[in-house]
Amino acid sequence: MVQLAPPAAMDEITFRSDTVLSDVHLYTPNHRHLMVRLNAVGQPVFLSQFKLLWSRDAETDPGAEGARDTDGHAQGPAPGGGCSTEGFSLWAGAGAQLDEDGDLAVERRPRAASDPDPAEPRRAKVQPMVLTQQEDDDVAGGDAQDSSPQDVIQIEHTMATPLEDVGKQVWRGALLLADYILSQRDLFEGRTVLELGAGTGLASIVAATVAQTVYCTDVGADLLTMCQRNVALNSHLAAAGEARGAGGTVKVKELDWLKDDLCTDPEVPFSWSEEDISDLYAHTTVLLAAEVFYDDDLTDALFKTLSRLAHRFRNACTAILSVEKRLNFTLRHLDVTCEAYDHFRASLEALERPAGGPLRFMVEPVEASFPQRLLYERIQQLELWKIIAEPAT
Repeated sequence: MVQLAPPAAMDEITFRSDTVLSDVHLYTPNHRHLMVRLNAVGQPVFLSQFKLLWSRDAETDPGAEGARDTDGHAQGPAPGGGCSTEGFSLWAGAGAQLDEDGDLAVERRPRAASDPDPAEPRRAKVQPMVLTQQEDDDVAGGDAQDSSPQDVIQIEHTMATPLEDVGKQVWRGALLLADYILSQRDLFEGRTVLELGAGTGLASIVAATVAQTVYCTDVGADLLTMCQRNVALNSHLAAAGEARGAGGTVKVKELDWLKDDLCTDPEVPFSWSEEDISDLYAHTTVLLAAEVFYDDDLTDALFKTLSRLAHRFRNACTAILSVEKRLNFTLRHLDVTCEAYDHFRASLEALERPAGGPLRFMVEPVEASFPQRLLYERIQQLELWKIIAEPAT
């Protein structure tokens, strides 16, 4: 059994000033924060259970008239129309519940502490339930007992991490990317997909409901172990995809953007076999990346890696990048700026400039007009960009 700290030491989770907390976790109800274990570096690991709605009518579609936004307010139809009769709806919200009329029951976002006359009690501190390994197994199978296995997705993640560990959280950009995958099945169906900087693996897991093979990559044994566990927890989704004539395999591998070659040392966890490398280069046609553009050096490394891989692939490929434009006040400018986003846009422009090589790269924004199949706040600062790499003429 995994050894946890004494309960007295774990009765509260304290968020330090140098940590980063995703909005996806910030607004999750406290009683749904289930801490299942400590990871190899001593960080609390939480289990969030997401309800899958395999809906075929507008009544259960987040974009349908009468649906609620993340604050619980009524909203009009989402851009892009209603739910497709193909695929399923994935609503991000641990254990999403429907009321007797079929509407989504969403807890209201907490009011600001500065509200002089709050209508509801202020948000309590996060006090997660500490589970033993035995209880962990019970939680993992809990939702499956109440509904069919293909109705639940489970993601293990951390919360309030230092900047270098933000990949261990779930971010809105990954949810937007998953929405896109579910709305563009033709691009992914039966294909080989590579995700760069996959983090918890959410987008790769969703892609595997449609694609034949998904290479889910990141760096760091601890993060990749968490990602592999999430893939195993959700293997039923790929099986459900196979039953519909789609869906495939997720392979978790290490891919370091700061290195030119893939690791093939069998002694290194999550290294590549020669067979996998051959399959990657021969069949990959889609690349994915979500919320990895927060550091200029990493952004440079990712674009270098993307270009290098595109030149090695046998086929033309399409990359879908998800980014959130984050506004920050900086002392250097004494103004609100978006430096990381600006560097990302400059990198896109540089990639598109003719370089005289065998490939040309075409960049275009993707309108977020496709149906919203996951429940999250699709803010205007969330963007998708498409990069098409094809032989130069």
